[in-house]
Amino acid sequence: MKWTNRSIFLGLVLVASCFLCCKRADGDPKPKEERIQYELSNTAFANPERGFIRTMSVKSDGVALTSAQLSLLRSQHVSMILCVIYFDQFKDKDISAGFLSLIESDLNTARNAGLKMILRFAYTDDMAGTDAPLAIIERHLDQLKPVFENHKDIISFVQAGFIGAWGEWHSSSNGLATVANERAVLNKLLSVLPMDIMVQVRTPGAKQQIFNSTVALTASQAYSSENIARVGHHNDCFLSGGTDYGTYTNVEQEKQYISNEALYVPTGGETCPPTGGYDPTCAEGRREMRLLKWTYLNLDWYPATINAWKNSGCFEEFQNNLGYRLGLVDAFFPKEAMAGGNLAVDLNIVNNGYAPLYYKKKTMLVLKNTATGTYYDKPLTVDLRLCKPTVTMPIKETVSLAGLPAGTYELYLRIADQHASLEARSEFAVRLANTNGWLEDHNGINKLNAQIVIK
Repeated sequence: MKWTNRSIFLGLVLVASCFLCCKRADGDPKPKEERIQYELSNTAFANPERGFIRTMSVKSDGVALTSAQLSLLRSQHVSMILCVIYFDQFKDKDISAGFLSLIESDLNTARNAGLKMILRFAYTDDMAGTDAPLAIIERHLDQLKPVFENHKDIISFVQAGFIGAWGEWHSSSNGLATVANERAVLNKLLSVLPMDIMVQVRTPGAKQQIFNSTVALTASQAYSSENIARVGHHNDCFLSGGTDYGTYTNVEQEKQYISNEALYVPTGGETCPPTGGYDPTCAEGRREMRLLKWTYLNLDWYPATINAWKNSGCFEEFQNNLGYRLGLVDAFFPKEAMAGGNLAVDLNIVNNGYAPLYYKKKTMLVLKNTATGTYYDKPLTVDLRLCKPTVTMPIKETVSLAGLPAGTYELYLRIADQHASLEARSEFAVRLANTNGWLEDHNGINKLNAQIVIK
């Protein structure tokens, strides 16, 4: 075939156009095949500050908790217990030094066992509601202040307590179940607790009346030092039907209020015997826990409801999804980097749990030198509390490689407790819900399935 100048020109244009079309412009997203894909897992495991819990009661004349009691719970994927402490012998006087010492001993035992505690204080465990006068309660809270400070690392939440039967803010023999007295107890409790510990009140109406507002917390208020931003909810007659034994007054409105609040403050509690023919099926449990963003649920009550879930096959689902359940979705890391340079972190993480994290964690990119086995932690600024239920959140940061010698490195993500006392404990690190992704090495790390060569 004879080539003309015109046909040669058109051919060159065509080749150039194809080259330009096929070349990915700088800044375009990486092709999907370049990104590491992670498989989500349905495996049950314990994670801090979430999940099914157990309840233990401590009386004034009782005995201390034991390591054997608490260590067994870890094997049942329980990471948290509700400890209800009764000042039944101190309704008219100071808490004794001996009983304060026993409380501290129990907190230390929990820490050693790798568990955190939800605390509630009360004066009686029967409907007589024989509690203490407000002045005694305030004095007892002053005595508890150093206990709270010394053990803030393992206190997940504190239920408002003190008033009436079981500290549930009803049936008070001293007439304390009023808005004014509840406000006084709550404000005093918040004043003696370390600023970052959250409190739970028994009903949504109680919080609304105490703070004189029916408006749920907003993102701008969340995690602040305002008292209203530190108060969540516990429902001790969950899934019992109707008003849940008086938990709600305007059921649908108050459930939506809690749903909005629980983006920032915790919701949890226990079930009760159903009323009026209500049946807390798997579907009802799933719907309510997701709506109300339940972060923990007591295994000890109501047993018929818990057993029904086990028999119906949804117990494991609830075990996995109570609270947060974070998992890696995908990530991209360069294959090489220069010594002393920077490394771009680009990954997506999803929360398939019913609730978010409520406490900030220390999140780190970990690089392990494959030749020497040395680990290097590079802090990330991401706040994983912002990964809300059903949300996929990107993490895009740049970390400095200063101090790392040339070599090949495996990459991991480490999510540690914010307290220095627990930072090196794998039991208090966050495990991600990915297949074959968790290692106990280096105080608990999550594999990123990536290597980088530093030259």
